[in-house]
Amino acid sequence: MSNSLHAADIAFHIHSQTNLSLHEQVGPTVMVRGEGIYTWDDQGKRYLDAMSGMWSAALGYSEERLTNAALRQMQKLPYHQNFAHRSTEPAIELAERLIQLAPVPMSKVLFACSGSEANDTAIKLAWYYWSAVGQPQRRKIISRNRAYHGTTVASASLTGLPHLHQDFGLPLPGFLHVTCPHYYREGLPGESEEAFSTRLADELEAMILREGAETIAAFFAEPLMGTGGVITPPAGYFEKIQKVLKRHSILLVADEVICGFGRTGNWWGSQTFGLQPDMLTCAKALSASYLPISALMISEGIYQAMRSQSEKIGVFGHGYTYGGHPVPAAVALECLNIYRDRQLPEHARHVGARLGAGLRKLAEHPLVGEVRGEGLMWGVELVADKANKTPFPREWKVGLAASQQTEAYGVTARSLNDSVVFAPPLIITETEVDVVLDAFGKGLDATLGKLIAQSRFNH
Repeated sequence: MSNSLHAADIAFHIHSQTNLSLHEQVGPTVMVRGEGIYTWDDQGKRYLDAMSGMWSAALGYSEERLTNAALRQMQKLPYHQNFAHRSTEPAIELAERLIQLAPVPMSKVLFACSGSEANDTAIKLAWYYWSAVGQPQRRKIISRNRAYHGTTVASASLTGLPHLHQDFGLPLPGFLHVTCPHYYREGLPGESEEAFSTRLADELEAMILREGAETIAAFFAEPLMGTGGVITPPAGYFEKIQKVLKRHSILLVADEVICGFGRTGNWWGSQTFGLQPDMLTCAKALSASYLPISALMISEGIYQAMRSQSEKIGVFGHGYTYGGHPVPAAVALECLNIYRDRQLPEHARHVGARLGAGLRKLAEHPLVGEVRGEGLMWGVELVADKANKTPFPREWKVGLAASQQTEAYGVTARSLNDSVVFAPPLIITETEVDVVLDAFGKGLDATLGKLIAQSRFNH
């Protein structure tokens, strides 16, 4: 990259989830090209993108069916709004397809541009629904520690990660968090997974009774937690949690922004882990990130409440300028066709088993504490002491070091604290899975060598 472009990035460009002061020192890596599951930077270095960008480039970087779909729609109708009885063909067709694909019966779809907006909308509709049925005091929303649901004011309040709250004045009042369902970290000595799940269900019920069930609107959950570190639900977890929610008539919102469209080996994470949501949000792989689009699916009961309220008030007072934009909708439709035509959810299940098996073979590595995941979504937690699950000091940034060492071997992974996570495009082949495993194994060895050299690890 030219020095002038490097300077311009530092001078004018804010990078998300980045140490801004450090960025002024190290500058950007500028990506200039993509093909298949590979990307290239402006220095000519090639990377196998084992994170699908941001969990989302499910079809890689050179799918001509998507670029052609966008071009056709651009030439036909590049934009139209869907306010006040207007619509477009792609938005209508996409809504119909999503309802047909839904993991449980759903009634209607609202479109937005990001997962954060979809979750923000679900919060609003939970409040709107309860007002419509005569219980406007139901305003509190429950989520989990380490959950990630977005970065808008409301969706960041759902999110259970402290750095998204600190000095933003978040979470907003009425947003509550229960224990992260991470058996490896949160389970008690001698406690089985089933007993752990029972304890978390009891904790949820205790919170509901303490706060008053009549004040709680909804519970939000990712089927498989992503940015929290790829946390798989323990045995019996969602079965027990959903019984508590049903007992107290609390809505369940499934956040499928990461899990949807084949990531866990089924079309939906809700199918993989047995969720029966009242609302479902999706984004990311909906368009394989070729264009921004998200969707919120709602049940018939919620729609009927919205319908009656809009009749009473005179209007449904919600919407986005770019909601249901015809070009992203056309791309999303073609994405769904590709997932179906190439049987990519099934493919993800198959190659994901190879990725998981390869990562589990690394469980004997001195640094590896736990390997967890499903489909093409895996996390490896690094520890200082395997027997006692002792984490490394946070300031050592061992997970970051391991991901950087892996990238040095040409594979992009992501560190989330001391977990290194993988979510490659759904089109990855078995041979490319082996490339990922080889690079990560070498990255672990290099990280271990550096820790030993620094007297930070007793091998």
